[in-house]
Amino acid sequence: MSIDRETLRYLGWWLAFGVLMCLLPLVVGTGTLRILIFAHFLAMFAMSWDFLSGRTGYISFGHPFLIGIAGYTTAILSFRFDVPIYYSIPAAIVATMVGGTLFFLPALRIRGTYFALVTLAFMEILYQLTKVVAPKITGGTRGISGLEAIVTGAVNNYYLSFGIMFIIGVVLWLLIRTRLGVALSAIRMNEEAVRSTGHNTTKLKLFAFMVSAAVSGIGGAFYVHYIGSIAPRGMFEINFLFTILVAALLGGAETIIGPIMGAYFLTVLLEYLRPVMPGMERYLLYGGIALVLYVVRPEGIYSIIADAGRKMQEWRR
Repeated sequence: MSIDRETLRYLGWWLAFGVLMCLLPLVVGTGTLRILIFAHFLAMFAMSWDFLSGRTGYISFGHPFLIGIAGYTTAILSFRFDVPIYYSIPAAIVATMVGGTLFFLPALRIRGTYFALVTLAFMEILYQLTKVVAPKITGGTRGISGLEAIVTGAVNNYYLSFGIMFIIGVVLWLLIRTRLGVALSAIRMNEEAVRSTGHNTTKLKLFAFMVSAAVSGIGGAFYVHYIGSIAPRGMFEINFLFTILVAALLGGAETIIGPIMGAYFLTVLLEYLRPVMPGMERYLLYGGIALVLYVVRPEGIYSIIADAGRKMQEWRR
């Protein structure tokens, strides 16, 4: 991929964003850092969804399925079998890519509502299996708690989660700007036309899924070690899926940058609504806010900021 001026300009913005976020712990408290840590993990999950569904148009409702595979794999290996986490986490990522592919590969031959329903069914199947199959290993409905932490302290976890999210974001953003990324977008617009040009759309979709699964695996494995536990209800509840989808769509699908923005916006909004609305009603409120914004600006927060940037450039001229 040739580096053009536009790409260099965006990479400059990525660098500025990275520097700013690295300086943030110097001026905010540990409470804010803990909120941002959850935003980083949500951003990983939203980017994972965006790379598959935003680029190809194959809407997945099964991403908690992928995240759950990673989370349970590293939790079982490290907690039940005393496998060091520097082995259990890579194993969890590989298991997510392999296990997810075995289940989702047949689904890649269908699309639209059927694909979405199949992926949702996979999530429900894993939810039920973790409760009833080998509960002494999976922990059943209670799950597994007391998982080993990778690092301790809000500041260390902030830098770890941000570093992983930042690297994933830059890599995915560069990837969608390649010819391969363009081909994936073409599948969303007209898959038959892409197939008529001689491209193997099944391989392209499988590649998108493998990348998406790898990112979900990375995020899921590190996430459960951060929170120190995993349970089927928390991992596979509909609110978790809903938050991932809203973060990606609200921030701006197909952009990679947008889901990061959406993750920060939603996490901060939910946490600051918690004192006022401690119950589930805050999800209704943020869902309403997301719906209004999506209707007014379907392209998401990213397009609003991008338009503002273009207007500032025009004003300077």
